[in-house]
Amino acid sequence: MNSTRKLWAGLATLLIASFAVLLWVGGEIHRQQPPMPEQVVGTKGEVVFTRKDIETGRQVWQSIGGQQLGSIWGHGGYVAPDWSADWLHREAEAVMDIWALREAGVDSYKKLPADVRAAYQARVQALMRPNTYDEGTRTIRLDADRIDAIANVARHYTSLFGNDPATAGLREAYAMRNDTVPDAGHRNQLTAFYWWTAWAAVTQRPGSDITYTANWPADDLVGNKPTSSAFVWTVFSVLFLIAGIALLGWHYAVNHGEEMAPELPKTDPLASIKVTPSMKATAKYFWVVIALFLTQILLGAITAHYQVEGQQAYGFALADVLPYSLTRTWHTQLAVLWIATAWLGMGLYIGPAISGHEPKFQRLGVNVLWVCLLVIVVGAFAGQWLAVMQKLGLEHNFWFGHQGWEYVDLGRFWQWFLFIGLGLWLTLVGRSLWPAIRSGGESRSIVVLLFLSTVAIGLFYAAGLMWGEHTSLSMVEYWRWWVVHLWVEGFFEVFAVAVMSFLFTRLGLLQVRTATIAVLFATIVFMAGGVLGTLHHLYFAGTPTAVIALGASFSALEVVPLAYVGFEAYHSYTMGKATPWMQRYRWPIMFFIAVAFWNLVGAGLFGFLINPPLSLYYMQGLNLTPTHGHTALFGVYGMLGIGLMLFCLRGLKPDVEWNEKVLRTAFWAMNIGLAGMALLTLLPLGILQLNAALKHGYWYARSAEFMQQPIVDLLVWMRVPADTIFSIGALALAWFVLRLWVAPRRVAATAAVPARA
Repeated sequence: MNSTRKLWAGLATLLIASFAVLLWVGGEIHRQQPPMPEQVVGTKGEVVFTRKDIETGRQVWQSIGGQQLGSIWGHGGYVAPDWSADWLHREAEAVMDIWALREAGVDSYKKLPADVRAAYQARVQALMRPNTYDEGTRTIRLDADRIDAIANVARHYTSLFGNDPATAGLREAYAMRNDTVPDAGHRNQLTAFYWWTAWAAVTQRPGSDITYTANWPADDLVGNKPTSSAFVWTVFSVLFLIAGIALLGWHYAVNHGEEMAPELPKTDPLASIKVTPSMKATAKYFWVVIALFLTQILLGAITAHYQVEGQQAYGFALADVLPYSLTRTWHTQLAVLWIATAWLGMGLYIGPAISGHEPKFQRLGVNVLWVCLLVIVVGAFAGQWLAVMQKLGLEHNFWFGHQGWEYVDLGRFWQWFLFIGLGLWLTLVGRSLWPAIRSGGESRSIVVLLFLSTVAIGLFYAAGLMWGEHTSLSMVEYWRWWVVHLWVEGFFEVFAVAVMSFLFTRLGLLQVRTATIAVLFATIVFMAGGVLGTLHHLYFAGTPTAVIALGASFSALEVVPLAYVGFEAYHSYTMGKATPWMQRYRWPIMFFIAVAFWNLVGAGLFGFLINPPLSLYYMQGLNLTPTHGHTALFGVYGMLGIGLMLFCLRGLKPDVEWNEKVLRTAFWAMNIGLAGMALLTLLPLGILQLNAALKHGYWYARSAEFMQQPIVDLLVWMRVPADTIFSIGALALAWFVLRLWVAPRRVAATAAVPARA
């Protein structure tokens, strides 16, 4: 009991200190974010852009898909370019072309001798890097040559986002539909926004030689090179990683194995749990999980194919009705939605199972929440289609259309609807758990942790409501990663760990005291790096250099608990074979083992590959990022959601015989397909892009010139076998769930719990 109190005290202290620092960093980001000018003017006072132009341009960008169509400051899609890097390089070249024409009579600076090109490069850096923003008048002043260059680049962009035949090939390469922005005025305003993001990427902070985006993106032409902080804190992040794993290994070696092995029950303890009406009502959540999962896979296949054909699917002009930015939006959102639905259903199922208490109107609440979930999905997706097809209007887009932020693209109305729904979920789970908390007992700490993680899941989604339509990009990124990193990767994981610990204790495979200490310790270790590790997403988002130091240090520690999970994987496997009746839970446990593997490989190895500042400086937004994203999001959270779902299905259908062959097919096909997807396409393509970024600059690694090479097409096509295998696994899982309700094979009553002693 004393050990448990110390762990609770340590966890509370850690969370208070971590969130205090995280909130302080938020204040610093707000204070040092790139300024939004009231106007951009020339040396004679002529107006180039106004604040309204830039802010309306951002609204246009969000309405067409935002980060789902290319990226800004490295965050977003991978087929179209990073618009900040692309504009910056084009503007620098346009300036030098103007000089070359005026001074040497040639139409391109590239035709000049090497020494003259080098002199031009020094001149263009001297022109573009100094900060000409006047805080008093909130005005940016630009040189006449730079204004002419901006006009040249703007003409290219207005052509590209319209229907000009001159840029038709580039639109196809970028997987953009014709007339992405049909309104000519909106296209002009869009260029203002793209220019401002590039301006922040090349303009030095006041009193510093580092740009607002810490010299990102890499581009020798404008003098953007890694900062000294990126080098220093990359080294320290490696040291923190080694030290953290060494300490964890020492702790594991000292403490593991001291606990006495529990006496295993003769029969399945969970078989005695009475399935209440509200628990039965959770079945429909798992049906939705399967439907959303299959839809996500279909949209993922379409999204990947766009990288080959651009605007078509095997000759059909699919982009006219379902553009790339929309299929990618729905693909990423459905990943979060089906995984979250699996966990929400598990929470509603496990509450009455733990307490043995069915609150009044609990079943009604479960059904109402399910209807709300369907309304949110249908309503939000309809709004996003109308937005991307430019049928909604900018005045309605923020609330009902497409916000443009990857993973939190829902319109604000639908975000509020989801937040209220999570509040209902929190109420339903909390009221069913409360009797178990009040009654105390050995499992109280696990139940309390489960309850607190439920509260955090319900409340922390509010971070997605903290920005407005015109909040600065830096602050939006800050709050957005609270949702994506803290909400999804943080508190949902604590919830899952608590649920698994409870299940293992109820199965008699772990002693309650041992499980309690283990789950609290694991939560402390995870949160030690997880809270401030959020900052590694913000290195180059217009944030101060303190973000690089804190993000590098603590994101390295995020890998440490993943190694701990790896240590436990084999132990979980042996528990699954400990007694004959445990064969009933073989496949849920196998999915938990897969979680451990992908935690170590996808979240750990592939995550640390891109997390250090120097690595991310070159890799952000390249295909090494989705290598980590796919293997971590599905490999960890998706597999975990499926495992938890299977535990619930075992309780919901205790007398139905499970088709082991189908589950075996589902498990191995999805794991093999995921590995093939990463190793055959995403990883090699990311390595090729990294090499290109190191040699030629980040802009080139994301350019059509690079992405349309035959080797890239070949690597994309090599996904087909892996994607096919993965899809077979998903269909097998869907077939398994369907057969639990449609023409199931029932076992005899005496055989409901195998191998009774």
